[in-house]
Amino acid sequence: MSVFAHVVESGSITAAAESLGLSKSVVSQHLKTLENELGLTLLKRTTRRQHLTPAGQTFYSHCKRLNEVADQAWHEALQVRKQPKGRIRITAPHALMDSLVVPAIERVLQECPELIPEFVSSDAQLDLMTEKIDLAIRVGASRDSSLKQRRIGEFRDILCGAPALSEAPFGDHHYIANVWEGKRITYQMTDPDGNKMDFESMPKCIANSFHTCLKLIRSGSGIGLLPDFIVNEKSSGLKPLFPGYKLPPNPIYALHSFDKELPINVQVCLNAIEQELASSN
Repeated sequence: MSVFAHVVESGSITAAAESLGLSKSVVSQHLKTLENELGLTLLKRTTRRQHLTPAGQTFYSHCKRLNEVADQAWHEALQVRKQPKGRIRITAPHALMDSLVVPAIERVLQECPELIPEFVSSDAQLDLMTEKIDLAIRVGASRDSSLKQRRIGEFRDILCGAPALSEAPFGDHHYIANVWEGKRITYQMTDPDGNKMDFESMPKCIANSFHTCLKLIRSGSGIGLLPDFIVNEKSSGLKPLFPGYKLPPNPIYALHSFDKELPINVQVCLNAIEQELASSN
């Protein structure tokens, strides 16, 4: 039907074949098959001219609209490649979502107001296909070989507390643990000279939420482990317990399930998140 409309508009099979990038025999076969299946003659042709039959004229009016819809769809698809538009679903752990992902996407929205981000905060590693996730930001590499992943930066955790706690005798500290830290806390830190120091503690409180841990630590209820980009904020109200020592870095990865070129929505958001991460270090 599409080829038939092109033949009518081009004025000949030869011209239609050239515009479509097909051979004349393929175009002729399309027309022959179409007329045989319809049981109608749509186009009368001589060596010099062609004209539509009455049935062909009616049929062509519908085929023309079919091509117009196809052309519009093609054009809109190309525009999507050039300008971020529509929905993008992003997941990240709670700590990274609030401090890294959301600020980055806020900047994107200023330039791309037609983008519609959907944020899914979760410390669990969600299944990207089941949850219809376009972009996942995670701490550490994934073992899922079906996903494409790229390291986009890193951060360090800091043992910290409210200012009053950082000056109290260490044995008086209550440790506020996130559930992923386990029931016994053991960390090894290193100073600039390579000297190592071990930290051990038993949790006095365990929470399965980053925000719960953060609130308890800020309130002075105890000490705990928080990302450097949280502790280093001027408004954090937190102080490192061992400012001369550092824990090993935590790599941050971006993951997606796209096999070929990244959609423009994903590419723009990923670039912004990577830039936000770089500026926070």
